[in-house]
Amino acid sequence: MLMKLNAVLICNLALGGAAIAPSFAQSGGTQLAFEVASVKPNNSDAPAHSNFPLNAGGMYTANGGLFSAANFPLITYIFFAHNIVGNQAHFLVPQLPGWVMSERFDIQARAPGNPTKDQMRQMMRTLLAERFKLAVHTEVREVPVLAFVLAKPGQTRPQLQPHPADAPCQTSVELASAASPVSDMFSQKISGGFPAICNGILGIPPSVPGRSRLGGRNVTIGFMADMLSQRVDLGRPIVDATGLTGTFDFLLEFTPESKGSNAAADPEGLSFQQAVQDQLGLKLQPRKSSMEVVVLDHVEHPSEN
Repeated sequence: MLMKLNAVLICNLALGGAAIAPSFAQSGGTQLAFEVASVKPNNSDAPAHSNFPLNAGGMYTANGGLFSAANFPLITYIFFAHNIVGNQAHFLVPQLPGWVMSERFDIQARAPGNPTKDQMRQMMRTLLAERFKLAVHTEVREVPVLAFVLAKPGQTRPQLQPHPADAPCQTSVELASAASPVSDMFSQKISGGFPAICNGILGIPPSVPGRSRLGGRNVTIGFMADMLSQRVDLGRPIVDATGLTGTFDFLLEFTPESKGSNAAADPEGLSFQQAVQDQLGLKLQPRKSSMEVVVLDHVEHPSEN
């Protein structure tokens, strides 16, 4: 199941994420909704693309109220609408029918004014409830986790640094065409090798083939833990128990664990847990923790437009 999860979530990590917590409830008062919306199946082999990042992050491009996305599976729209990242995904994905991950849809919708990304999320929740009859609720459960703690009290390593409050941070990213679904901004870096874009965790070319290298700026330790839990198969969600507050910049390079007969291209590299300790000054501690998990109540194929 983790391999399937990584396959459907990999674009979220590539497009970044933000230092914000999941939000499953509708906003108080009037329920936000698009003025008009079209949902159509897409059976083409064209690359998926949207006019802004459909992730759990703060990266966004003002779009005059247009929501335009093509050839994404329903799970992408669900994760966008409910702001779901790694840990919650591990609980939700096994509950979903297979077609939610395999069948793809185009969604075009128009909202009045120039809504924020969070307002777009709320309108997408309304659309999914109306067209796909999607219903979810949350429950608090005691579950086994791996907690990030400081390897040495009061210390982090050089590749985990507090984010400077006065540092320039770009969060606006253009993602407007199928021909170029990923902006060149994602490959740009600043001093120290950190990504140029803030509020995200991005894949970065590794120093040695066969390794994974990730970086982020202006993210909380909790969000970093949540996103990393979808990239490594450690059998438990990863949570933050460091006590560190504020936001951070980080770089992490490790050799992914090989699966089956596919040997790692860089067997001399650090494992994920070794890299976390050596490069970030953190370690993983098994424990139990109360977590809010998403429970699927209902979903069905979309109604006609």
